[in-house]
Amino acid sequence: MSISTKYDPAATEDKWYSYWIEKNFFHSEPDEREPYTIVIPPPNVTGVLHMGHMLNNTIQDVLIRRARMQGKNACWVPGTDHASIATEAKVVAMLKERGISKKDLSREEFLKYAWEWKEKYGGIILDQLKKLGASCDWERTRFTMEDDLSEAVIDSFIHLYKKGRIYRGVRMVNWDPAGKTAVSDEEVIRKEVNQKLYYIKYSVSGTNDFLTIATTRPETIMADAAICVNPNDERYHHLKGKKVFVPLINREIPIIQDEYVTMDFGTGCLKVTPAHDLNDYELGVKHKLPVIDILNEDGTLNELAVVLVGEDRFIARKKIAVLLDEAGHLDKVEDYKSQVGFSERTNAAIEPKLSMQWFCKMDEMAKPALRDVLEGDVKLIPEKFVNTYRHWMENVRDWNISRQLWWGQQIPAWYDDKGNWVVAKTKEEALNEFLKLKDIDGVFTEAEANGFKHQLAPFVSQDPDVMDTWFSSWLWPISVFNGFKDPDNKDINYYYPTNDLVTAPEILFFWVARMIMAGHEFRGQKPFTNVYLTGIVRDKLGRKMSKSLGNSPDPIGLIEKYGADGVRVGMLLCSPAGNDLMFDESYCEQGRNFANKIWNAFRLVKGWEVDANLENPNQQAILWFENRFNEALAEIEDNFKQYRLSEALMACYKLVWDDFCAWYLEMVKPTYQHPIDAETLKVTIGFFEKILTLLHPFMPFLTEELWHDELFGEKGELECCIVASYPVVGNADAQLLKEVEVIKGLVAEIRNVRNTKQISPKEALPLAIKVNSALDFEKWLNIVFKLANINQVEFVNDKIPGAVNFMVGNDEFFIHLNEAIDVDAEIERLNGELTYLQGFLKSVDAKLSNERFVQNAKPEIIQNERNKKADAESKINTIEESLAALKG
Repeated sequence: MSISTKYDPAATEDKWYSYWIEKNFFHSEPDEREPYTIVIPPPNVTGVLHMGHMLNNTIQDVLIRRARMQGKNACWVPGTDHASIATEAKVVAMLKERGISKKDLSREEFLKYAWEWKEKYGGIILDQLKKLGASCDWERTRFTMEDDLSEAVIDSFIHLYKKGRIYRGVRMVNWDPAGKTAVSDEEVIRKEVNQKLYYIKYSVSGTNDFLTIATTRPETIMADAAICVNPNDERYHHLKGKKVFVPLINREIPIIQDEYVTMDFGTGCLKVTPAHDLNDYELGVKHKLPVIDILNEDGTLNELAVVLVGEDRFIARKKIAVLLDEAGHLDKVEDYKSQVGFSERTNAAIEPKLSMQWFCKMDEMAKPALRDVLEGDVKLIPEKFVNTYRHWMENVRDWNISRQLWWGQQIPAWYDDKGNWVVAKTKEEALNEFLKLKDIDGVFTEAEANGFKHQLAPFVSQDPDVMDTWFSSWLWPISVFNGFKDPDNKDINYYYPTNDLVTAPEILFFWVARMIMAGHEFRGQKPFTNVYLTGIVRDKLGRKMSKSLGNSPDPIGLIEKYGADGVRVGMLLCSPAGNDLMFDESYCEQGRNFANKIWNAFRLVKGWEVDANLENPNQQAILWFENRFNEALAEIEDNFKQYRLSEALMACYKLVWDDFCAWYLEMVKPTYQHPIDAETLKVTIGFFEKILTLLHPFMPFLTEELWHDELFGEKGELECCIVASYPVVGNADAQLLKEVEVIKGLVAEIRNVRNTKQISPKEALPLAIKVNSALDFEKWLNIVFKLANINQVEFVNDKIPGAVNFMVGNDEFFIHLNEAIDVDAEIERLNGELTYLQGFLKSVDAKLSNERFVQNAKPEIIQNERNKKADAESKINTIEESLAALKG
């Protein structure tokens, strides 16, 4: 096929993505090959592609494409999460636009709207991933509320309940007033906020005295149940057994004593509000205090508040400060900074709230999950997260798994009209469970049993709450392979446990830890082997990218501008393993430029004419690049083993841009308008093929486009780069590679002489070499002649007076320019080199004289420093000789 002058990503990407899907390259079925499996961290159905998704899914695609090319049966399972809170909020907003309120709908009606919204918007993010080139097995796409996956969630709840791991009780929970639901501790984001500290005066009953209490939440004083002081605080001994009046409502409450109170904070007096603070609740239980909940589910004050009923809590805070001041109960107000919890999903300030909820005990399940990570059966990459993981798992708390929502898997608990309840999968099973409660002795006849169930049925209803979204996604590696419905099916037995998980550190506990727990609980083994934890995508100022800051580019816009390959390369170039990445659009531009560089290199090779009669003059260049490729591939593979994908890409980048394009092609390309020999062209095309297979996981579209060019020969419809064999590391001759570095240094020095002396590259120069090393320059002269435009070479034993001289390694080189040398300028130049080398030698000597360094450094590092010392001393000696000759 003809090749255009410029690479056009837009014309290439849709063409090849459609082709890959048409030929079923992404799909996997169990067979005799080694499986390589990744399950996608399922994005929320509410989501659209953002920069974090771009990074995460690029990494997954690189790993899956590489495994596919290595002959493994690569399976990347995609899917989406139903995202209870976020999706329900979207549906409620949609209904509001239509003039419909959720409270006016039945559950069934609301869920119809929710499914309508999901079908319309839920697949957007997966379609966007296709634009990125994600080679997911789309035939295996799953959704956490599919029938099978929902059934798995219900079954796992019942299983854990029967084992005593799930229980129901009134507990202080994190309440999200915007979502009107409880959320787990892990879904609360702590932020430091600027607040006010209000000093409020409480009148002491029967006296003219008052106590002053400092609080950041004056709107909750109407829920106060006591004032607490430390029993060791002498300031308040006289108040033991006394009572105070709550300001504004004049309700009398006791003064209690407890060492929980810190004497040196505020005034040393604490208002105890059991309904609205976890610590206060525990104090209240200890001292048998009443619980007065003055907040509605939406964060407004209810009738128990007596004043400001119906006001939002934050508006009430401002208004009550005014009322207290007017009533003479406000002593002063100070600025104050403190940590406040916010809902991860709605960003509403969390309210501690007593609520009847369902909980899952985590302590026993945490043990094997902790052991997996500590013993290395599950590797966290980078390892710095292991200690964080251990701390969390050793202090794990019971998981609040119920949510006061309608969108999600409904809790399989059933209640009768007398407050009794049972756990069962269906209403029919629940009626049988109620029958067991009634028929303790088993003396009911069948007719009596049926009659009992018939009478009870109208009064039995299911728990309205749904389960936490994470209670479905913690089953993901099992449920996507139908491991609950059919625990011994061929998919789960072949693909599980999966290989790599790529996700963000912020869900290490939400999701990763719980998946490991679920793996042991339901399959008796870990769900994956490696967990690659990506960094946060930040802008170049270090700020986390977000819509609110307006600093996050549109990923699809970036793809349209730079091409998918350019964006993939750009994301990975600035993505060190496990560390935050400072993204700048210039990286995508660099990625696009790299694609253009490869395209232009291909056009160069494709444009060569062949003369079958020519002999191959490029054996040394070919031998060098073959060895250099193997050296680079060994480095790349080592980086992959350590999940250092950014470094692996950079090694590919340098191999292609520097070694192949800047050096190898320059070494072998024919003189302008001259042909090339057949062998060199054949070998060069072979090198290019290997480069394309090496680059394909990073740059799938460009490599596939070039792969099918006629230059690489006739290809069948299934002979694509996506399934081509990935290169295998071969031997690399270290001595040969070292020699080439000297030759490259020599060429660079000759070019530098041309630049400083303003000599045209077209003017051939003579070169003299004083060899002080064992390097055989004869075999490399062909390359030196070509790249440095040298017309003759002379080997000498002494220095050549009046010639420009320089050193590369230990060898000395001279170029006679047939012009009077500026002795003063040459002395100045040599003195500058001498000063640098003397400083360098001093630093090396300092290292080698440092006993701690010599004792602790690896032997090869110490030897490297000694080699540097010897090299510097040799060069200093040569320069001093040159200076002596010039001054003589």
